[in-house]
Amino acid sequence: MNAQQQDAVQPLAGQVAIITGAGRGIGAAIARGLAALGATAVVCGRTRASLELTAQAIIQAGGKAEALQCDVTSLTSVESASKQVEASYGRLDILVNNAGAGGFGGPLEKLDPAAWEQILNTNLRGVYYMLRAFAPMMIRARSGHVINISSLAGKNALPNGAAYAASKWGLNGLSYSVAEELRKYNIRVAVICPGSTETDLSPHEGKDHSRMLQPDDIAHVVAMLVTQAPQSFVSEVLVRPTQKP
Repeated sequence: MNAQQQDAVQPLAGQVAIITGAGRGIGAAIARGLAALGATAVVCGRTRASLELTAQAIIQAGGKAEALQCDVTSLTSVESASKQVEASYGRLDILVNNAGAGGFGGPLEKLDPAAWEQILNTNLRGVYYMLRAFAPMMIRARSGHVINISSLAGKNALPNGAAYAASKWGLNGLSYSVAEELRKYNIRVAVICPGSTETDLSPHEGKDHSRMLQPDDIAHVVAMLVTQAPQSFVSEVLVRPTQKP
């Protein structure tokens, strides 16, 4: 295989990607997909055991990966992770903010304030922390991709999940605004809003699981975004199952 063929097979060769919430589900699928395209996948999350499983699976498949324990709700933890990535690789090309907390337990007036804090801190504040800590590396390089995993709940009303919906509506607004701030540095910011996806985060009562989106479907969209032509960028992708589940 010549160099041109190799670049076609692995268009992300030499690049570094960090994926939050990568110990399972959508995050793990995204990490596998980016590694298959040649990137080094830094898999990030709170539980080291699951992160190690993701990293090992990527390495066994011939890819490059590292497990990096990090709690996105802690600025200290996020800043420590940023320092480790910079020390190890000296660059960051792709930031995927995927870590999320669900909340579908009933009407808002009955929601425990601690649950509100967990959902908003993970889904919205955590993205702010990650951008604050990692975007400077991309700004210095004047290149990069930021991909935020939101939800169609950030577009539509979600009864009995108002805190989750609020976090995703906020994430969408953050994404659109940050995209305008960073585009002058050739950094492309996109938000992906999946519909019903078979993970352990969302409620699935009464749904046909065989018709739901799978984590690999979202990973496929991420792969498309980070390999798009350089003179344009897709800022938002809505993903729905072909058949309603």
